[in-house]
Amino acid sequence: MPADASTLVRRAGTGDPRAVARLISMVENGSPALREITAELCAVLRGRPAARVIGLTGSPGVGKSTSTGMLVRLFRERGLRVGVLAVDPSSPFTGGALLGDRVRMQDHATDPEVFIRSMASRGHLGGLAWATPQALRVLDAAGCEVILVETVGVGQAEVEIASLADTTIVLLAPGMGDGVQAAKAGILEVADVFAVNKADREGVQATVRELRSMTALAEGPWRPPIVTTVASRGEGGEDLMRALDAHLRHLEESGELERRRLARAREEIETLAVTALRARLADVHGSAHLDTLAADVLAGRSDPYTAADTLLAALEGA
Repeated sequence: MPADASTLVRRAGTGDPRAVARLISMVENGSPALREITAELCAVLRGRPAARVIGLTGSPGVGKSTSTGMLVRLFRERGLRVGVLAVDPSSPFTGGALLGDRVRMQDHATDPEVFIRSMASRGHLGGLAWATPQALRVLDAAGCEVILVETVGVGQAEVEIASLADTTIVLLAPGMGDGVQAAKAGILEVADVFAVNKADREGVQATVRELRSMTALAEGPWRPPIVTTVASRGEGGEDLMRALDAHLRHLEESGELERRRLARAREEIETLAVTALRARLADVHGSAHLDTLAADVLAGRSDPYTAADTLLAALEGA
C-alpha cells in the first residue's frame, strides 16, 4: 500500500477528520489502493465492538436531514461519537453530490466528535451509493460509535438500506400520500421503526392510523413502533430514541443483530466476487467472445445456460 494511504489509515484510527474524508474520497473514486486500505481498516477494527448503524429513509420532503440532525444531537448528549453518511443525487456535470455537507446539519459542523459526509449516489439504485459499505468501515475505524445513513430519497427504490443498517427508520409525513407509497414500495417490510415527522400538520392522526392498520399485519416477534416527531423543533426525539433502543435490545436478545451483520458481510463479499468475475471475463475474452455467444443464443444455436457454462469453463482454463 502507498505510504500516504497507510498513514491515512493510521490517522483515521485516531479520528483525524481530514484523514477520514480523504479515505472516503478514495473509496468513492475506486482507488487502486482500495484493497490494501480495506485490509488495514479491518485490522484496526479487529476485536473492537462494531459501530451501531441506523438508516433513515423516506420520500423527498419528509425531513430526513432534519431528523438526522436531531438524532445526532441526542446521541451526542449521550457522549457518543457520531458519523453521518448522507447520500445525495449525483450532479450530471461533476458526478458529485448535489447537496453538500455545507448545507445540512450546520449545528454539528464544528463538533469534533461528529463527522458528516455527503456521498453521491452516482446512479446507483436503492437509495445508496455503491461505496457506502466501505465508507461505513472508514467511519467505524475512526471511532464512530453510531453511524447514521440517510438515503437519497428517490421513492420506491429505498429498500437497500435494510440490508446495510442494524435498524432502519422509515420517515413519513402527513398529507403526502406516504401510506399508499409505503404499501406499494414494500417499506412495511423494511421499517424497524416508523417516524411520522411534521406531526404539527393536519392529518397526522390519519397517517398514524393507516400505519397501525398495516403494522397489525406484520409477522414475527418485532412489530415496528410508530413515533410522531416535529424534528425541526426537536419534538418527539426522546420517543424516537426509546424506540431505537428497544429495537437494539430486541436485536441483541434474539441474535438478529449478529445475523444481520453476517448477512451484510456475506453480501459485500458476494458483490466483490461477482465484480471481479466480470472483470476477469472481460480481460480474458473481451466483449467480442460474449457477443458471439449471445448471437448463438439469439439464433437458437445454443441456450443461455450452455453459453454461461462455456464462459465459466474458459475462465477456469485461463
